[in-house]
Amino acid sequence: MSKRFFDIVASVAGLIVLSPVIAIVAYLIRKRLGSPILFRQVRPGLDGKSFEMVKFRTMRDALDAAGNPLPDSERMTDFGRFLRSSSLDELPELWNVIKGDMSLVGPRPLLMEYLPLYDEEQFRRHDARPGVTGWAQINGRNALSWEEKFKLDIWYVDNQSLWLDLKIIFLTIKKVLVRDGISAEGEVTMSKFTGSKK
Repeated sequence: MSKRFFDIVASVAGLIVLSPVIAIVAYLIRKRLGSPILFRQVRPGLDGKSFEMVKFRTMRDALDAAGNPLPDSERMTDFGRFLRSSSLDELPELWNVIKGDMSLVGPRPLLMEYLPLYDEEQFRRHDARPGVTGWAQINGRNALSWEEKFKLDIWYVDNQSLWLDLKIIFLTIKKVLVRDGISAEGEVTMSKFTGSKK
C-alpha cells in the first residue's frame, strides 16, 4: 500500500468517524471565540512550495491601542489551550491531507518566514510532504530545541515507511492522551526560529 493511498483512505475515514467531534468543536469555537471558526495560514509544503493550511482557531481577537494583535499568551484562552493540548485544533488538516498538501505523517509545516533561515541540511525537511503529526512530535514536540526538531525531521525523511507512519500515528494518540510536550518552557507553543547558531 502506498503512503498516498493510505493517507487518503485514513483521512476520509477519520473525517467520517470524527464528524460529530468536528461539529461540536466548531460549535464551541463559534460560541466562545466567535468567527471565523477556522484559522488559515500559508505554510511551506513539499519542496518548500506554499499551500494554505487550515486548523481550528484557538485564540481570541485582541488588539493593543495601535491596532496590533496582542502577544499569543494574552490571546490564548483556557478553551484554546484545551484544543491545542488535545490536538483537536489539528482535525481540519485532514482536509489538507486529502487535497495532497499534507500527509498524515511528516515534518510539521512551519512558517514561510523560516525558509530563508534554513541551511542546506535543514531544508531537506521539505523533501517530504508536511504531516499532521511527525517523528519530532512523538519525541518531544514543542519541548525540543529547533536543532533537535530538525534532526528528527530529517531522520524521518531518510527513513520513512508505512510501518514507521503507523508507529508514529499510534504513539501520537498516546502522546495526546497524556498531553506531553505541548509547549516550550515559558512559551504558549514554541519560540520563533531565528536561524541556527554557526
